[in-house]
Amino acid sequence: MANKRTVALTKEQYEEIIVTMRTGFSGCRANNRIATALVLEANLGIRISDIVKLKLNDIVKDSGRYSLDITERKTGKKRTFTVPNELYQYMKIYCLENDIKFHELMFNLTERAIQKQLKMVTDYLGHENISTQSFRKFFATQVYINNDYNIVLVQQLLQHSTPSVTQKYIGISTKDIENALNKHICLI
Repeated sequence: MANKRTVALTKEQYEEIIVTMRTGFSGCRANNRIATALVLEANLGIRISDIVKLKLNDIVKDSGRYSLDITERKTGKKRTFTVPNELYQYMKIYCLENDIKFHELMFNLTERAIQKQLKMVTDYLGHENISTQSFRKFFATQVYINNDYNIVLVQQLLQHSTPSVTQKYIGISTKDIENALNKHICLI
């Protein structure tokens, strides 16, 4: 079996997968819980292994802002970052609608259950090389594009050791960099 490389989602794929996950299709029930977990991964940029351990009380209001302190399960690195108010409200509404208490896990799911459901949806939609990691890559790519291609910012958000690791992670090749430089020529 060939080694498949997980790809970053396009915005269209992201929306299509989440909508399909929420509505279901023949042979697959709707699953808002998994859809919400993937939405959080795509908007927080943290791994699904950290998403499934989230509790609403992990997010603390401090000086008018919400912040999240986590220790990443995969790396053991501590990470503190701001959670936008709109995203916190989204999480709060999800918990209220599903009768989830502030101190309870938001998602009583395993990573494997999420991956299995995602595979069914992506197979149905005809998308290849998409996994839960694709949602983190989507986050990284969108932050990169929406912040003037600031690779160092994305590196810090993902807690990668070097910008080159981040470039490889989001699929920026040497050829892409070379093409960007060639398009920027501005001789006087």
